[in-house]
Amino acid sequence: MLVTEVSNALPGGSSLLRNEPVQARSSARLAGLLDAAAAVIDEIGFERLTTAMVAERAGASIGTVYRYFPDRIAVVEALAIRCTQRLAARFVETLDASGATTWQEGCDALIEMTAEMYRTEPGFRAIRFADIDTTSGDEDADRLAALGGAVGAVMRERFDLPQSDAISRAWVVLAESAHAVLARAHVDRDHPDTELIAAYRAMSRPYLESVIGAS
Repeated sequence: MLVTEVSNALPGGSSLLRNEPVQARSSARLAGLLDAAAAVIDEIGFERLTTAMVAERAGASIGTVYRYFPDRIAVVEALAIRCTQRLAARFVETLDASGATTWQEGCDALIEMTAEMYRTEPGFRAIRFADIDTTSGDEDADRLAALGGAVGAVMRERFDLPQSDAISRAWVVLAESAHAVLARAHVDRDHPDTELIAAYRAMSRPYLESVIGAS
């Protein structure tokens, strides 16, 4: 599976935008707004984020923010989608670079890369990827489940894993639990809780081994 295929397997964000950027300058302006939102979120959390803060940090007018986003929730959602797609793309690249020959080694590479993104990707650790929009009736709104499914597809193809509903569910469980544990481990991104990360790695491997063994 190619990097673009993994990213395209995730829900897109164009429906969140009032105006889809079609020119390079518009795309750069939109990226700048999301960068600004990420910086503010890292400082104060997404619960306190306002569109006025995004505009001020980006050096833009509040009208520019509302040109693209109807409200602060749409800003957070768009940032979450961008971070999730970057995570998916980096996983494939990391898996290639790691030289992993077993699914266990592939999982270790995925955990380490995800932890690195919590340390380095602006806004990453503060976004609740697992939030599901239960009001829209759109099952595809579950980005974290989509990410787990995409990662599972890559692992199945790379390491010839069996395919079953139980294994597919396991990848979603691991994606959900990884987000919860790694977010907690990086409350202080400069001093991550490495023991907590190691505990997640030790917990996840036997769980997946048992599911694969039963399939």
